[in-house]
Amino acid sequence: MTDQTMITAETGAIAHEGLLDDWMPRKELAGIIGISADTLKRWETRRIGPPCIRIGRKVLYRRGAVRDWLLEQENRKTAGRGRAAR
Repeated sequence: MTDQTMITAETGAIAHEGLLDDWMPRKELAGIIGISADTLKRWETRRIGPPCIRIGRKVLYRRGAVRDWLLEQENRKTAGRGRAAR
């Protein structure tokens, strides 16, 4: 076994510490970026928000993917500013 895994005493199952450290649920992301979880849900349906995955009913967002999405939004906005009317 590595440092990342251990056997839990109660169930005897192998627990992977840190496996989901880079992932957050919809409600947490909504709080961080200051929008409602419902807005994120609508964005997911329209495929306009940050990428996510589903595990059963749970929706998770990878922190790195959210950062990349935010940078992409910033780049889209600033790209239009470079075009000055002549």
